[in-house]
Amino acid sequence: MFRAFGKLGVTSFGGPIAHIGYFRTEFVERRKWLDDRQFAELLALCQFLPGPASSQLGFAIGLTQAGPLGALAAFVAFTLPSAVLLFAFAGLLPALDGALAAAAIHGLKIVALAVVAHGLVGMARSLTPDWQRILIALAAVGLMLSIGSAWTQIAVILLGGISGFVLCRAAGPQDGKPVDVGIGRRIGFVLLTVFVALLVGLPILATSNHPAVATVDAFYRAGALVFGGGHVVLPLLEETVVKPGWIAADEFLAGYGAAQAVPGPMFTLASYLGALLPGASGGIAGALLATLAIFVPGFLLLAGVLPFWRNLSRRPAALRFIAGVNAAVVGLLGAALYDPVFTSAATGIVDLLIAAFAFAALVRWNVSALWVVVWCVGARTTATMLAGF
Repeated sequence: MFRAFGKLGVTSFGGPIAHIGYFRTEFVERRKWLDDRQFAELLALCQFLPGPASSQLGFAIGLTQAGPLGALAAFVAFTLPSAVLLFAFAGLLPALDGALAAAAIHGLKIVALAVVAHGLVGMARSLTPDWQRILIALAAVGLMLSIGSAWTQIAVILLGGISGFVLCRAAGPQDGKPVDVGIGRRIGFVLLTVFVALLVGLPILATSNHPAVATVDAFYRAGALVFGGGHVVLPLLEETVVKPGWIAADEFLAGYGAAQAVPGPMFTLASYLGALLPGASGGIAGALLATLAIFVPGFLLLAGVLPFWRNLSRRPAALRFIAGVNAAVVGLLGAALYDPVFTSAATGIVDLLIAAFAFAALVRWNVSALWVVVWCVGARTTATMLAGF
């Protein structure tokens, strides 16, 4: 299991949607560990729950094929390469000074602008197919831009789910049964209790102002509330580390841009952010705590819900609620696209042109995000050099 996911951990460029394609090719077509029906069942559950969808899918595959140790091996092998690369980037960041280094970092911010815009378009197409969900998304944008805070995000997600329950009558039940992974309802209930206890208890413990507890609380909360995974983690992490003043907005967006250039899950951005935390909170310990904290809630939820998924997945009410949540997530990402991404990355017409070409490359030519990083950093650096002559 470690060998199979280790291969994907160093080659899976392109973000969570691309990862799903890699997983299907490797485990359904090549290794034949799952058939298409089983793969679709696990994927549906991972998309239903908050957390990093592609990492949860890998965790679920490891769990079904080799039990808890297989799930752990899948997680470590798929996550470690990108976590190490982003931790290394955090260490190099202080040494990047001068005009050209600043231009390269600004190029990474332009990467974030193009990639988030691309992700928003794709999510809007699939998650807001009717006027009801478009309305929910637009309301979420308005709320976030007018009353932006971590609590507003939680309220937007809950209001989106309630609105979906009332309005999204077209979101009916799906066929199919979940795969049996050998987890009983008692174990599932214990895991869900642990998830809720940490979500409620960590903020209380964080009032002690212990740096390690504050780090775990902040990143656990972000991982527990991210519906949709991938780019949607951007607004929650921005509220988590930028608004309190832990990390500068420029450093945050530079890391987000760098995350597009590495394989593996985007949630390993937490490794970069944890390393940059101030004082004794940062470094290797901060990176490790932040990385584990942001992934653990999604895995607790996945393993906890699996025993109950068979009945839950057939209930139209649950599907209407999650349809509204997904639409609200589109709104959250739309608000984040404007602030902080657009406001920080687009400082002039040159930046807009670079971002527009990168966006077109993603949408029309389906190029790898790695080449978008090369283009944005190279173009921004070249423009700075030409301006100096």
